[in-house]
Formats: sequence, structure tokens, C-alpha cells
Amino acid sequence: MKALAVFSGGLDSILAAELIRAQGIDVLAIFFETPFFSAEKAEQSAGNLGLRFKKKDITSRHLEIVKDPKHGYGGNMNPCIDCHALMFRIAGEMLAQENAAFVFSGEVMGQRPMSQNRRSLELVARESGIEGLLLRPLSAGLLPQTVPEQKGWVDRKLLLDIQGRSRKPQMKLAASLNITEYPSPGGGCMLTEQVFSTRLKDLLHRSVTPDKRALELLKLGRHFSLNHLTKLVVGRNKRENEVISTLSGDEDLLLRPASVPGPTALLSGTASDEVLELAAAITAAYSDTEGREEIDVKLTGGKTEKVLQTENRDKQEFVSLMIN
Repeated sequence: MKALAVFSGGLDSILAAELIRAQGIDVLAIFFETPFFSAEKAEQSAGNLGLRFKKKDITSRHLEIVKDPKHGYGGNMNPCIDCHALMFRIAGEMLAQENAAFVFSGEVMGQRPMSQNRRSLELVARESGIEGLLLRPLSAGLLPQTVPEQKGWVDRKLLLDIQGRSRKPQMKLAASLNITEYPSPGGGCMLTEQVFSTRLKDLLHRSVTPDKRALELLKLGRHFSLNHLTKLVVGRNKRENEVISTLSGDEDLLLRPASVPGPTALLSGTASDEVLELAAAITAAYSDTEGREEIDVKLTGGKTEKVLQTENRDKQEFVSLMIN
């Protein structure tokens, strides 16, 4: 028999996978990837366990619930209940093609007060469309029996009844299973971060259907709203400068100081002469101007290639334009 694990790579999902494998069931770990959370941690954890691993990009479907979640947001733009339900729904759609019998996760009842209380767990199961086929091995003893338990695919007596926010039971179990490598808790989803959420709200206001490139840019640099049509992203270090360059689209302009060290900046939207001058001034303000009164900023992109000369202005002048 085979089961699909909706796998984050954290300690809880690691332990859930081990509990199911201990019952002689083949496990395929699946990570659902979007620009808001990366598969890197999950892939590493699966490798440490010798678990077969698959990642699936769900950006387009996930973005629709981020824009308008049926059950609302958490602290920022994280639609946790709708997000979990979507992932389990997609996992359910994969059961037949993967020749698997059920889906499971590492969720623990009460670990997150809003999204993992009993009511929320049951709501997610119903919304997923695979209610009876969704098993939570770490808290199964506290929840209604699922089809895998009723049909004897798994032995309920070998499942657990962990609840609450303490990780001590999980850490004790990990030690007993000789599991020593696992990531620290927290983090992972950028939708829980305030600055990222503010940037995303701004992007969705500008574009109802942003592409993946625009979503990736939200993770980088300093963001400035030059007007309701135009935005500037200014790199903070060499790595960000390089990534920003690779994410430049056909309609974008790249700005770089011509004669001093400084950032790469990406300008998207309507580029009037006034906007170009403002973008050049901001780019220069975050450069190593060495006390110069004027800075040359090179603009490239599409059929545009020119140099603008701008005054050396204090970056504090542009704080009011930041999207944060």
C-alpha cells in the first residue's frame, strides 16, 4: 500500500512519515511549491530520511485563494485554512495517478491556535474533498477515525494523541527513532511576514494576475512606489543585484550607477521623463557616491540605453515612497 504525505520537511511531517512507514506503507513525500514557500527544506529532509520526494508547482491555483480566501487571512496575507484545504485537495487529485490509497500530514491539533484547532482541522478536511482519506498520525487519537483506520490499512493503536504547542513530545519521539537532523520550527511561508504581505497587496492592486517573475521580485531589495503605475525595486547587495537583473522583463528598465559602486534597480510601469529622473535619483542615493555632487546612472532595457545625470540626494528623501 502507498500513501501520499503532504510534507513540509519540519519535525512534525518527518515523524508522521516515519509512523506511517513503520506500518509497512510506502510513502511518497509531496511538497506543493509557490513563490511564497520553497521546497528546499522539504527536499533536504526527505533525502535525510530516504523518502521518495516530489514537488509540484501550484502557483496559479494558490494565488487565487491568496487574493480572496473563503475563510479569511491569518495575521498578514496567509490564508492558512484555505491553503491547507487546497493542498489536500490537490493531493487527493493525485491519489489515482500515484496509485496511492490515502493522504496524511504532520499537523498537530492545537499547535497553531487558529488554523490547527479541532474545528479548523475538521473544516480543512471537509473543504479538501477527501475528508475520510486524510489522516493526521500525530493527533489521530484525538480525532474521528478515518477510512485508513476503519479499514485496517493502518493500526490506530500505533498512532499518537499529541496536542498543543509544546514540541517536547515530538523531540522525545525523534530521539527514540534516532532522528537527529531536522529544521528549527517556524518560518517558511512568506505570506506570514508583514513587509512581504504589504508588497503583495500593492502588487495585486497594480495587477490582478501578476506573473511568477513579479512575485519573485517581492522577496528582493527595497520597493518604491513612484506613482500608481510605476514601481522601482532597488537591490541591497551583489546577490540581489544579480537576481534582479535576471528577473527583468521585456518592458522593464534596469538602472545602475555608471561610475561608482551601487545597486541594480528595476523599473516597471510607465516611464515618463519625470519618473526616470526620480528612479535615477533613488538609485544614486543608495550608491557609494564618495561625496560627489552629481552621479551618472545608466538606463538599459528594450530599445533604451542612455545615461542620466542626477544630483546626489539623501536617501531619507525617498522613505515616504517605500512599500513596507
